[in-house]
Formats: sequence, structure tokens, C-alpha cells
Amino acid sequence: MTATSTGPVATEMLRRLATLSPTAITLVDESEQHRGHGGYNPAGESHFHLTIESAAFAGQSRVARQRLVYAALGDLMHERVHALSIRATAPGES
Repeated sequence: MTATSTGPVATEMLRRLATLSPTAITLVDESEQHRGHGGYNPAGESHFHLTIESAAFAGQSRVARQRLVYAALGDLMHERVHALSIRATAPGES
């Protein structure tokens, strides 16, 4: 597992995403790239890019995979994270 974001929000996101038993995961805080845009939080940790691989995504549509991620993150998506781009794959997919 890789996390280039290590703040408290990123740490909590990774903890919650562990429920999907990822075989690979990368979470990048892209908040600074959104300075001056809607949802930007000067404290950071408002915009993320997630790449996650999990057997839980096998046979699931892109939308179903995103729903699994959002369900795992729960209230963080409503209270703290403004934007999350997701690349969710099953093992063996490219």
C-alpha cells in the first residue's frame, strides 16, 4: 500500500478503505492544485485522487465500484472531502 498523503483525513480514508481489502492502494492529496476553486480548504485535504485494486470490485460496474468506495468512506465524503477521483480495479485488470 502507498499513501502520498499522510494528514489526518488521508489516514482516516485509508483506514476506512481497508474494509475493501485492497491489494494495492494509492491516495494522493491534490488539494493544492485546486487553490481558489470551489471546495478548496486552506487546511488542505479536500481534493484527492484514489487508485485502488481490490477483489471486491470483480464483476462490478464502474458505478458500483465507486459506490463501494463511497460507502466505505461514509461521512467523510459529506463532511470533509470535497472531491475524490477514483480509479478502482479488480486484480488482473489494467
